[in-house]
Amino acid sequence: MDVASTERVLVYDRIAANKRETWLLMGSFVVLAGGLAWLLTYAFLGGSIGILGIVGVAIIGYAAFSYFASTAIVLSISGAHEVTKEEEWEFVRRVENLCIGAGLPMPRTWVLEDSAPNAFATGRNPENAHVVVTRGLLDKLEPIELEGVIAHELSHIGNHDIRVMTIVTVLVGIVALISDVALRATFFGAGRRSGRRDSNGGAAQIVIILVAIVAAILAPLIAQIIKMAVSRKREYLADASGALLCRNPEALARALEKIAGDSEPLEAANKATVHMYFENPLREHSSALNGLFNSHPPAEDRIRILRAM
Repeated sequence: MDVASTERVLVYDRIAANKRETWLLMGSFVVLAGGLAWLLTYAFLGGSIGILGIVGVAIIGYAAFSYFASTAIVLSISGAHEVTKEEEWEFVRRVENLCIGAGLPMPRTWVLEDSAPNAFATGRNPENAHVVVTRGLLDKLEPIELEGVIAHELSHIGNHDIRVMTIVTVLVGIVALISDVALRATFFGAGRRSGRRDSNGGAAQIVIILVAIVAAILAPLIAQIIKMAVSRKREYLADASGALLCRNPEALARALEKIAGDSEPLEAANKATVHMYFENPLREHSSALNGLFNSHPPAEDRIRILRAM
């Protein structure tokens, strides 16, 4: 097997491993949300179908709104404007060429007028996708480096990462909503009423309620940690897929070095959208503890892996 074939196998191995790990984390999310819903319903709502139905309708409404409206909201918040090939020929042409290579429909292309170099993709599926780059990215990167970043963002689209992260974000919201309902129920005495209905099991009911309170407090934190872990895995996956698409891992690594080393903060970035960007735009410093809450892997780790491909 020649060197090129060996590199290709390593890239595919990384892609497969990241997909497995992502679905393992997603499974953990479902278990967490389902287990929390069952525990808190039993402890605080006493199996009340009426209250549970109201919560269920609220969850479905929240999920549907988030899924269908998130793209428009993100684009509006970013302040980006749509561009054509005539306006940004180099950018749009490279998007077109890479889409042909990836077998993807052409996304809509946008430029965010900010001097900090960065990019993101959004859209619930490849047919409704958008690629956004900053003016700083267009000005500060070499054309081959720009192509690497675009390949990374198109890989997010092709891997359905935007849909995955939208679902994960909805799940985080659902866990937070369930926890909030349960904690509010304690103040209205739902748990105490349930306990009076079963006087023989009063001690056990108190234990269940205490466990449920702890779960309601910790579950949103755990959900956020899982969300950030999924985000980091999808970044590694997009790096590997992007390197395969543009066939130049070194160009992608150099782009990441420049973007991570740029000192300018991105004005439009906020904690709600930070996971969408090519590199963390908030310039947060990582440590062993807060690394759990980082949406992106350390840039040096991503660069090292890219250069090992």
